[in-house]
Amino acid sequence: MEIFCLGLNHTTAPVAIRERVAFSEAESASCVKILLTRLNERDNGSLKEALILSTCNRMEIYGVAEDSARVLPLLTDFLSETKGVTARELAPYLYTFTGKQAVLHAYRVVSGIDSMVLGETQIVGQTKKAVQQSRKAGGLGLYLNHLFETAFSTAKLVRSHTTIGRNSVSLASAAVRLAERLFGDLSQRSILYIGAGEMIELCAAHFGARNPKEITVANRSLDRGQALAARYKGSAIRLQDLPDVISHYDIIVSCTASALPILGLGMLARAVKERSHEPICIIDLAVPRDVEPEARDLADVFVYTIDDLGNIVQAGKESRTSALKKAEEIVTVRLEGFLHWQKTRNAVGSILTLRERAKALGEAELKQARRALAAGTDPDKILVRLTRNLTRKFAHDPTVFLKTCGNKTTTDDTHAVAEFFRPHRN
Repeated sequence: MEIFCLGLNHTTAPVAIRERVAFSEAESASCVKILLTRLNERDNGSLKEALILSTCNRMEIYGVAEDSARVLPLLTDFLSETKGVTARELAPYLYTFTGKQAVLHAYRVVSGIDSMVLGETQIVGQTKKAVQQSRKAGGLGLYLNHLFETAFSTAKLVRSHTTIGRNSVSLASAAVRLAERLFGDLSQRSILYIGAGEMIELCAAHFGARNPKEITVANRSLDRGQALAARYKGSAIRLQDLPDVISHYDIIVSCTASALPILGLGMLARAVKERSHEPICIIDLAVPRDVEPEARDLADVFVYTIDDLGNIVQAGKESRTSALKKAEEIVTVRLEGFLHWQKTRNAVGSILTLRERAKALGEAELKQARRALAAGTDPDKILVRLTRNLTRKFAHDPTVFLKTCGNKTTTDDTHAVAEFFRPHRN
């Protein structure tokens, strides 16, 4: 069995590509079921376990298969078919990891080493949700379960033994910086939050520290929107009310799970006209994007995507190189521990096969011995023959292995067989 990963992230693919292959939680679970059914046959690589991790910054499929070389191209075809993106379009952005490198990648992802914001902790919660979805879909088995359990404990070690996440520029603080570049002092500006999830909560906290003139939360669930707005002495509206009020706001921060844009070109064009062409700053943190890409062409609309914020975040990454080095060292040590566990697990199948083989040989000889006893043969002769036959049969397979392998047999192979059959003292 081999662990593998196929995916793309913020370093390999722009948001315009990432949003096209994003999976919702429900979609992830259903697709895991489809993959396990479709790729279960030996001709398709015998996929045994699968998990889909889809966030704003990455889409990755982790799996366990007997033949990952066969599975990986079929996964690309599945993405193409499911998301309506051709394999040729995806090819420049995809990466694959197998075996040791796949485990290392998973550890780096969950530890925040591979994140847009170095050392960020959101990825742990996002991965735990992906694990839950995979488990519900029947995609989590022995290998992926152990992989992510050890990845979570590795992330905890990294955060408790390094300063990797300290003094980092978060996406929320980067959003504030972009707004301040355009407007300067934010205390006289009105802010609209679209959505009420974790990222919007983080942004509300950072913008709230600037004491904006007015705060409004637009959300599908009015109750949840009101709960967030109340914390910052703001108000809440429903999403369907946006077209009537959007021109009132100077800064819009949006992050929803909508599969389609919420802010269209026409809506924003009307808003700019109603504002007498006063600028609007829009921070779009959603993947897929909440703002139609064409809106960036409007003269007085300044749209920033999650990739734009990423450029600001990366600026402070170099100052934490020592913490990053220590984090990588922790990950490497933990990786060796996983590989040792995997080797012992891989040996279990061989051990069971060996025991079944020995049991079958023993039962066959015992059957012959009982027949001989029933026929009145001398018990002493039966015991001698039983012992001779068992010895010969037990030694047969390793003897044939050493003789037939020839030059293909390494010194380690020969020593392993010799060690296995060396005399044991009682």
